[in-house]
Amino acid sequence: MKKLFRTLPLLVCALLFGALPAWAQAVSFSDPTGDDNGPGGYTYPTDAVYKAGSFDLTKFEVNAKGDKVEFEVTVNSNLDDPWRMGVGFSVQMIFVFIDTDGKEGSGFTDSPPGVNVAFAPASAWDKCVILSPQAFARVHQEIEAKGGAMQASLLAPNRVRGSGRTISGSVSLSDLGGGDPATWGYQVVMQSNEGFPADNDLLTRKVNEFEGQHRFGGGTDGDCDPHVMDVLGEGQAAMLAYECNADGSSKKKATLTMVRKG
Repeated sequence: MKKLFRTLPLLVCALLFGALPAWAQAVSFSDPTGDDNGPGGYTYPTDAVYKAGSFDLTKFEVNAKGDKVEFEVTVNSNLDDPWRMGVGFSVQMIFVFIDTDGKEGSGFTDSPPGVNVAFAPASAWDKCVILSPQAFARVHQEIEAKGGAMQASLLAPNRVRGSGRTISGSVSLSDLGGGDPATWGYQVVMQSNEGFPADNDLLTRKVNEFEGQHRFGGGTDGDCDPHVMDVLGEGQAAMLAYECNADGSSKKKATLTMVRKG
């Protein structure tokens, strides 16, 4: 009988852990440092709140636990909250694009308004998680007003937080369509929190020809350049390469591809 009581806890643990899905482990990606310059020549705004490394993505991690999937994005600078957003960071704004089905032509090849990138057909995204320091109600309002056909696929965590150098937020696995996050493709776009976005832009900060107090420089004053400082994976300069027409419209959009494990 004593032997049985000693064995039962082991059996219970084995059953419990055996019942956990294989993807209950973290999916982690590293990113080269020092490439927070978009296609190669972008510069930070001049205001001191935009510290060096603030938009330099260094690590991306996905943790699936039960019906929650947490996304963690680490940058190459300690986070600050100079605008008193109350969540541990202020200047960053992150789009996590996810290809959940791996099917070419299934999903979106365009990006939310204000990002100005495209996705290769084989890397079309199905869901996008927005990590913004703005309150959930504001982000949700922007999604409803500007999301268009993408609206149902744009997800905002109820709460996003920053600690140390890492920004994180979680959404339900069911909202992501279910499945195994370890098999998904990912792309992470580093943007900047903009409380007063231009026109139809979804809380995004533009890149201009010359940097200003709250404007990135090194791009164009038209609308053909990607408003992106860093993306996940190697080959960033090639992915973010773009061409403009004489009138400032897009001739060739920056085109991103997904990154996968294995």
